[in-house]
Amino acid sequence: MRVELIQRAADVLFDVPEETHGEIITLIDAITEDTETRAPDLAAAFGAWCWLVYTVHGDVIEVLDVGCAR
Repeated sequence: MRVELIQRAADVLFDVPEETHGEIITLIDAITEDTETRAPDLAAAFGAWCWLVYTVHGDVIEVLDVGCAR
């Protein structure tokens, strides 16, 4: 699977604190390894403090939004 982040999501990813940055990367890794869940429109993944919203187009995961509650 290939992962693409829209610019707004990429900007947030690089502006979050280091400890939450790792959590977002872990969420991205988890959705790339999940071969069974393929939401047709929007899907979300949640960690302890962070979340991301994404969609899947064939073999491309497009991350639309990321955020943290810290």
